[in-house]
Amino acid sequence: MKIGVLTSSRADYGIYLPLLKKIKKDSFFSLEIIAFGTHLSKFHGYTINNIIEDDYAKHHKISSLITNDNEQDISTSYALTALKFADFWSQNKFDLIICLGDRFEMNAAVQSGIPFGLKFAHIHGGETTLGAIDNIYRHQITLASIIHFTATKENANKVAKLIGDNKNIYTVGALSLDEINDYTPIEKNLFYKKFNLKNKPYVLVTFHPETISVSKNKEYAKEMRKSLVIIAKKINIVITMPNADTVGSVFREEIYELKKNKPEEVTLIENFGKINYFSAMWYASFLIGNTSSGIIEAASFNKFVLNVGDRQKGRTQSDNVIDVAFNKKQIISKTNSILEKGKYQGSNEYFKGNASLNILNKIKEFYEKL
Repeated sequence: MKIGVLTSSRADYGIYLPLLKKIKKDSFFSLEIIAFGTHLSKFHGYTINNIIEDDYAKHHKISSLITNDNEQDISTSYALTALKFADFWSQNKFDLIICLGDRFEMNAAVQSGIPFGLKFAHIHGGETTLGAIDNIYRHQITLASIIHFTATKENANKVAKLIGDNKNIYTVGALSLDEINDYTPIEKNLFYKKFNLKNKPYVLVTFHPETISVSKNKEYAKEMRKSLVIIAKKINIVITMPNADTVGSVFREEIYELKKNKPEEVTLIENFGKINYFSAMWYASFLIGNTSSGIIEAASFNKFVLNVGDRQKGRTQSDNVIDVAFNKKQIISKTNSILEKGKYQGSNEYFKGNASLNILNKIKEFYEKL
């Protein structure tokens, strides 16, 4: 079975890894990686190198991302991605193409495949993020896909409503947590040395713009910086930089200003990669930001999460997540509360186990019916 895997960023590639390892080892599959989006952006760490280092039998590179991030440039990047993939799909055939999540680049690649009658398998459909335009992209990808692997039963029910059918929808849990019970972090001293971290407690921070409320992001980014300036007096801060989103540069500018004002307390990381990011989460005291990893993965690391704003609003949450507005006073108050809590001891709504194996088994069953 010839299977293609669409990966547009460091984020989805890290999530895919447990599945990709199993596909590589299974002679039933002929695997080809299709890399595009920020993987080919030097501004975002040129993470295509991670894919090359992982040594797949075949990978494709499709460059279509414009560096600027205003609304017109994001729209142009979307159109260019669709145009590039129109050529790619006309020359490359697959029995099934796996796609994941909700990025605009991912949606452009999938939508351009519709006229070709391509068969897509969508991972992480049926979720809701009311503060991000990705909510629309995710549902569009769902509608274009023929088989669905959701993280929760609630997500599966939403997919069924979207497509008007309950066939080929499977609840497998979060793929990124597939091997979490056997996870061992990088040895602490090596990890701290690799990223030039001080041997002190730190909070792991990741902020992205709210792409539904574009005009408010400058205000939000300033509230973020003002809050982190105060928080840095109590605990060091490790920040993973924003991905490619509309006006993501607004947050980057405030983060650089924060680093300038707090050079000893703040560390900026462009791209951890999944293994390093999980180690960063393991050693962190807790998380602050508005990234999906705080909602989906942090509970499995026994970490509390201060989820800021509406970007993740609507997603299923475990009890480790504490919601707060983009408000300096509220962020600092809730941070002080979390500092007193210690470790989170509850469960993770997104963990099911054996996600990658269940996905492969269902794909094989699907292929036999074709």
